[in-house]
Amino acid sequence: MAALSPFHLAFPVASLSDARRFYGELLGCPEGRSSDAWVDFDFFGHQIVAHLAPDEAGLNATSAVDGHNVPVRHFGVVLDMPVWSELADKLRAAGTQFVIEPYVRFKGEVGEQATMFFHDPSGNALEFKAFADRSQLFAK
Repeated sequence: MAALSPFHLAFPVASLSDARRFYGELLGCPEGRSSDAWVDFDFFGHQIVAHLAPDEAGLNATSAVDGHNVPVRHFGVVLDMPVWSELADKLRAAGTQFVIEPYVRFKGEVGEQATMFFHDPSGNALEFKAFADRSQLFAK
């Protein structure tokens, strides 16, 4: 299998300064190019672009998954377990209000994974995951 290619994701935000604080400072994503209407971030090796579009931000329909209301429209990244744990601790310390608190799903089963959901300041939902065994990322 070839190395993963970085993905590109553009998404709406209500405030570029809030996006810079959240993605740049809290999540530690280096900033790339920008204008008065958008900002690029290095999101764990992937390119995400926060576009100033307040009317488009924060649309959050949910779907029932494992007894939780999971935001249908969300994005995130799969981290190594220690990095995921450090991020969860950092987010808790920063007072992040989680949509779904950090926890482990499928404990002891195929696909065991840690997950957490939270919103950025514009209401965009993010999910960060880590697998006990990353080779099970696509296991059935």
